[in-house]
Amino acid sequence: MPLYAILLLAVGTYAFRIAGPALGHRLTISDRVQRLLSVAAAVLLVALVATGALTQGHDFAGWARPGGVLVAGILALRRAPFPAVVVAGAATTAVLRLCGVS
Repeated sequence: MPLYAILLLAVGTYAFRIAGPALGHRLTISDRVQRLLSVAAAVLLVALVATGALTQGHDFAGWARPGGVLVAGILALRRAPFPAVVVAGAATTAVLRLCGVS
């Protein structure tokens, strides 16, 4: 990618970041639109997690990885400390793979 394209994207990104606080008081967003935006953000996050948990390249990642993500998700919902969530998810995946679950 040419350097000028990277610089243009960087300038555009910072312009959007500055426009929010600078122009935020001029826009009125209804409660319905705010709810829809919150739901849309949650749906995108779930789609990202599902894609990362279930696929590797263009193939199915196997059952061990979704098992680890499931354990980590349950611990996160129970508000466990983040390092514990990560270690438990990784350990679950490792133990499942050690037991022969692909």
